[in-house]
Amino acid sequence: MKARSGRRKKKVAFQGERGAFSEEAARKLLGPAVVVVPCQRFEDVFRSLEQRKTDAAVIPIENTLHGSVHENYDHLLHFDLPIVGETKIRIVHHLIAPADVPFAKLRRVYSHPVALNQCLSFFAKNRQLEQVPFYDTAGSVKMIMSERPPDAAAIASEVAAEIYGAKILRRSIEDDRQNFTRFFLLHRPGKNRSRAPRAGKNAEWKTSVVFTTRNVPGALFRSLSAFSLRDLNLAKIESRPLRGKPWEYLFYLDFIGRVDEPTSQNALRHLGELADLLRVLGSYPRGD
Repeated sequence: MKARSGRRKKKVAFQGERGAFSEEAARKLLGPAVVVVPCQRFEDVFRSLEQRKTDAAVIPIENTLHGSVHENYDHLLHFDLPIVGETKIRIVHHLIAPADVPFAKLRRVYSHPVALNQCLSFFAKNRQLEQVPFYDTAGSVKMIMSERPPDAAAIASEVAAEIYGAKILRRSIEDDRQNFTRFFLLHRPGKNRSRAPRAGKNAEWKTSVVFTTRNVPGALFRSLSAFSLRDLNLAKIESRPLRGKPWEYLFYLDFIGRVDEPTSQNALRHLGELADLLRVLGSYPRGD
């Protein structure tokens, strides 16, 4: 597919069906003109970019209510696809149904288990409604619009309702309005950084790394001191099991700073002297 200027439109992969929150994140990061490529699994998203089937990929990495998406942390280690941007999307859940299905007739509500669990107050007030887990929020809207069950609705985004021609019966039924998901934008190594989101002159940057240390007293403390000694602020630290080495761990860490700044380079050099493994996963403008 080509834009009017003759240049091919960028293709971006994400997990889920059209209308997923990941699609909203992709358009926020790369603009409304991108061609979105839905994938069934997170691993498919990474492979699509690695195999040059797409130009970029967008993945969720953490949610303010449910924590980190651990599978994607594992994929960031196994695939050499650098992080070049991030954004945050407010998660707003709507009750969605075909236009001819009124609220009074509803008995079943389909959605991803996480979305269902984020709307428990709504279900407590409407006990006639059965929660039915489905593989995807937007996919649940696609299904009810295709199969047209007379007593079923779905929970998903407003964009999903628009894409599949459904009606929103109840808006913003999530329990917590401070429900945000953070997304990463990935490119292939060496890909022109001008295609990543442009940062303002005074934009704050983040750098994400993964490292391991020996399992000895004080090893993690000394590793983190590489940043504290240089007044670098840590934005997040996450541990994941190190496969093949029971009870040993990988540490994923975000700090505020650009990887090409002298202070950051000195901290990473210091950490590299202490770590058994150290890899920079990406350096990117901090999301709004």
